[in-house]
Amino acid sequence: MKEEVVKVYWQPGCSSCLKTKEFLMDNGVPFKSVNVLEDKTGFKDLERFGVKMVPIVAKGDAWANGAVFRDVAKVAGFDYKAHKMLEPKIMVDKIIKINEAAFRYLEQIPNEKLDTLLPGRPRSYRQLVYHIFNIQDVFLRRVEDNALYTYESLLSILPKEMKTKKDLADYGSKVRKNFLEWWHRDGVTTDFKQPGKVYYGEVILHEVLERTAWHSGQHTRQVLLMLKEKLNLVPNEPIEDVVFQGLPMPKNIWDNERSFSEGSYSGQALSSVEDFKNL
Repeated sequence: MKEEVVKVYWQPGCSSCLKTKEFLMDNGVPFKSVNVLEDKTGFKDLERFGVKMVPIVAKGDAWANGAVFRDVAKVAGFDYKAHKMLEPKIMVDKIIKINEAAFRYLEQIPNEKLDTLLPGRPRSYRQLVYHIFNIQDVFLRRVEDNALYTYESLLSILPKEMKTKKDLADYGSKVRKNFLEWWHRDGVTTDFKQPGKVYYGEVILHEVLERTAWHSGQHTRQVLLMLKEKLNLVPNEPIEDVVFQGLPMPKNIWDNERSFSEGSYSGQALSSVEDFKNL
């Protein structure tokens, strides 16, 4: 009988995709890599599971969202040992520093470069920075308003009214202000062991907060890389490595298979959820 192969469905620049691939490699699990933006059978393969998102890890008829490592390990067939998470207050401090860094870097991006696409990914520089702020905002809406935490809400599609760099900067400032206000108002009394209520699996709120920190932090590292390698700019106050200490950051910044030095994506940036559904 032919042994089932572990498959990882991913796309370039996806922080969770990269972490998932690195997690499997660190645990000695061979897998077939499927870049859904280049392999058009990728999303079709996932239709049998009723999903159209990445990262997904599959083996035969079993599958898991790559964002939850204990589920990935179960599908891949090995034991998973969870790491020790930082205290929520420390994570919040890091999230604020990450937001501030992304805000500084946004100011350096020339207006005429904002809509340049990233390598191998239908996401612009503008959308990448928005994604950083939006990751934090989606968490806030979850804890403050019990809003749905969906895959679609994190697709980095800017609202139509957010047209200028100032609009985006104002959004980042507002998210930072709201995050601090939430923490000082409710942070101490928040039950971080409560269910996370997120699209990617059964996790507790503490895990969602940790993901908010490293996820937005990873994309801020990508913006830093973009400033240096694509725009030939000296970053304003490069974010210090200590900000990322204690967070489960990926080893690579862009990807382990694709180079950030390659050309921009040849298509167009996603401008709506329908664009993503039509990939």
